[in-house]
Amino acid sequence: MTGTTRRVAIQGIRGSFHDIAARQFFGENLELVPCETFAQLFAALDSYAADTALMAIENSVAGSILPNYSLMRGSRTHIVGEIYLRIAQNLMALPGQRVADICEVRSHPMAINQSRAWFDAHPHIRLVESGDTASSAKAIADEKLAGVGAIASELAAELFGLEVLARGIETNKRNYTRFLVLSEHDIKGLDGYPDKASLCFSLPHQPGSLARALSILSYYDIDLTKIQSLPIIGREWQYLFYVDVTYDDPVRYRQALSAMRPLTEIFEIMGEYRKGRKSFEQLQHEMAEQPPTGSDIHDK
Repeated sequence: MTGTTRRVAIQGIRGSFHDIAARQFFGENLELVPCETFAQLFAALDSYAADTALMAIENSVAGSILPNYSLMRGSRTHIVGEIYLRIAQNLMALPGQRVADICEVRSHPMAINQSRAWFDAHPHIRLVESGDTASSAKAIADEKLAGVGAIASELAAELFGLEVLARGIETNKRNYTRFLVLSEHDIKGLDGYPDKASLCFSLPHQPGSLARALSILSYYDIDLTKIQSLPIIGREWQYLFYVDVTYDDPVRYRQALSAMRPLTEIFEIMGEYRKGRKSFEQLQHEMAEQPPTGSDIHDK
């Protein structure tokens, strides 16, 4: 998507995976609104400091980012798009260092979780959680921290003048993060018609209530691609169900929603949008299926 300059709020700074995903979705013609936390991302939308936002919601290795569901439901925005980004994690440090010189590595908790197997083979390195991958890399460059590394994108290494000591240290090479595009209004210029929806609903605390609701999706040929439950605060052992569905026939989809509503207590459509598709480069990488070797290690 290109042609319109947008103020896009992301969690993180230039060089983060949020930044990379935003540019893949919107093109280079955007103004980043960096936010330290996901809560600040929604605050930027609420204050109109940003027109739209791009937010990670789940990773194929580390799982869902549960607090983001509640943040999203509590805002006035809705989901208008999604993008899947293959995540390649890299160990980087000040130029001239080796892996053996590194005693501490900083990064976002999810990046650390995605790379634990590589660090199991390097037990001399202490892992320290931080707020963002790219910010960790920037701090090393700004403070000239010898003996300290970061896990981040190759773009972050390039931007902040760091040397990549080990590329591709993520445990699972089919490591993808799903990002949601959020806006208060529909975004003009998106290709195609919606074929995916994110729903949120609660059910009576009765036996079989969830099975009855989901059977409607099957009856109308709606594909359930994800289901996530979160407790309803103040209502013990009752839950909100966050469901993603895809569909080919919008009429059948609408019929399914009409049939589901009477079975629910809360029913909200959080967004209807075009489902994300992997890029040609991502598909090429999957076909190659390279083993997780943590190759190109500068430790001589």
